[in-house]
Parts: sequence; C-alpha cells; structure tokens
Amino acid sequence: MGKLSITIMLIISFVFGVSLFFLTPLFISSLFERIVDNALIANILEGLIRLFLFIAYIWLIGKMGDVRRVFGYHGAEHMSVAAHEAGQHLTVENVRKFPEAHPRCGTSFLMTVVTVSILLFVLIPREPFWMLIGSRIVLIPLIATISYELIRYAGIHSDQFWIRLLTRPNLILQNLTTRPPDDQMLEVAIDAMTYALELDNTDSKNQG
Repeated sequence: MGKLSITIMLIISFVFGVSLFFLTPLFISSLFERIVDNALIANILEGLIRLFLFIAYIWLIGKMGDVRRVFGYHGAEHMSVAAHEAGQHLTVENVRKFPEAHPRCGTSFLMTVVTVSILLFVLIPREPFWMLIGSRIVLIPLIATISYELIRYAGIHSDQFWIRLLTRPNLILQNLTTRPPDDQMLEVAIDAMTYALELDNTDSKNQG
C-alpha cells in the first residue's frame, strides 16, 4: 500500500470510528432527552449506548473467520509479552503458560477511552447542540491522552489490589478479542517479540 492509500484508509477509519462511537450515541440519546427532559440522564444514557455499541462491535467482528484467526495471534502476542516480562526464555512451552489477556492491551485502552468519555461528557451541558457535537470530536485527543496515562499507570502498579480490581473489566473484555493460539501462532509471536527486542537493543546501543 502506498502512502496515499494508507492516508485515505486512516481518514475513513477515523470518520467511521467517530461517527459510530461518539456521534451515534449522542443523536440516539437526544431522542430520549425529549422524553426524560433531563440533561444528566441523557448524558449517562449516551455513555451507556456508547459502551453497548463498542462491545457489540467487537463481538460482531469476532464472528468473522479471518478476524477470529487474527484474535488468535492477538492472544499469542500477549502471552509472549507476558513471558518476556516474567523473565522467561521465549519458547512455545514457556509462553504457553501465560494468559491470553494483558493489562496494557489496545482493547483495554479502547475500553478505558469509552469509560473516560462517559465520565467527561456527563459534565458537559447539552445546549447549544452544535457545541455538544463539537465537544464529542474536539475532546477525543484529551480523552485518549488521559486513557493512555491511566493504562500506563495501571501497568506500572499492577501489583496493587485496587488497580487489579479497576482493570478487571478490561481483562474480561479481552475474552472477545483474543483466542487460544496454536503452536504456529505462538512461534510467530515469539519471532516478532525477539525481533522487536533486537531492534530495541540496537537503538539503545546507538543512543549510548
């Protein structure tokens, strides 16, 4: 793929994601706002709709054969990373001992984005409507930044009970985005992990 094709794909993906997960819940909740006539309830409802759409989307794409195979590689990736972090030699036998879920997974990040957006948007007034729509788009970078820092903090302090408790929903959600990998998938994940570590060591030496 050329740079132009990748750029177009990223733009389409961004527009699709914002439209489905940020603007669609807003418009649906606006319909209910006319019934309940309460901005706070409408904002909470919007957040719940966003959460439902996110989980439903992941569940639906997980029914596709090709995606299910990708999810197998996804689980293998997590297992190889966990094995490396535990100081284990990267072999299929060692990697197989570790769980398919990982606290710093991209799925966890997206789930955190949804949660942070619920907490942030609930504080924003629903009038005027144009500003309401704008806030759902303009605040995305802020939400992503906060979510990244939360995931990073949780990864550093994963040994604390309250951190494990708060991140438990993220790990449970990964049941939808990971599958038990076969040995070939684990071998691919190990090769990728080994190559990444070699590049990291090379960069460190060059910087030194």
